[in-house]
Amino acid sequence: MKGLKVLITGGASGIGAATAARFVEEGALVAILDRDLSQTPANTQAFVADLSDDASVRSAVEQAAQSLGGLDILVNNAGIGAQGTVEDNSDEEWHRVLDVNLVGIVRASRAALPYLRESSQAAIVNTCSIAAWTGLVQRALYSASKGAVQALTLAMAADHLPEGIRVNCVNPGTADTPWVQRLLDKADDPAGERARLTARQPTGRLVSADEVAHAIVHLADPRSGSTTGTVLAIDGGMHTLRRPTS
Repeated sequence: MKGLKVLITGGASGIGAATAARFVEEGALVAILDRDLSQTPANTQAFVADLSDDASVRSAVEQAAQSLGGLDILVNNAGIGAQGTVEDNSDEEWHRVLDVNLVGIVRASRAALPYLRESSQAAIVNTCSIAAWTGLVQRALYSASKGAVQALTLAMAADHLPEGIRVNCVNPGTADTPWVQRLLDKADDPAGERARLTARQPTGRLVSADEVAHAIVHLADPRSGSTTGTVLAIDGGMHTLRRPTS
């Protein structure tokens, strides 16, 4: 992957930062987009972007592509969380989360497509979630947004295959990231909530950001040239396995 030009949204922390580091290890040239660039992965270029603002996204993608000398790979990783049932989130919150988690991918992808079309090794990888497959309590809005991301991924794969652009997504289980820790910090019993999240993973542990990053890099790798329209679970078996209840 030496010399491939990679752009990662939400690349300043968590899964995005781990993914940037993995691409750098593979010899890729990496740029990240994020709203907060106070901490950025080493050996990457960083640009401020707000995925809810189309002009901001277009400007940042253009700057990144010009700085890198083009684009080969786009990783749509940025996203936000939400908790509650369908009764708990306001219309405003529904619009906000869908705007970032779903339409944010649309904005970044359409800004990057003109550059990706110039690449002979173009790929897009979207960070989705096991919530697209598995009913999780208190995650109605978040699950709906990620279910839409999974469907969008498959539609994009069909649309852009004739252009030589592969599109796939990863579905992580609960990952041990700063974002998840922030959710835990808001819980009445953070330690108990972490134990509950861990217990629902068949492996008995949370997914690591590095494990998700490894899968993203694999899907983006030109050596995965026959892989498109694929949804890859990185969930410790949560989607398909059931642990004994006793």
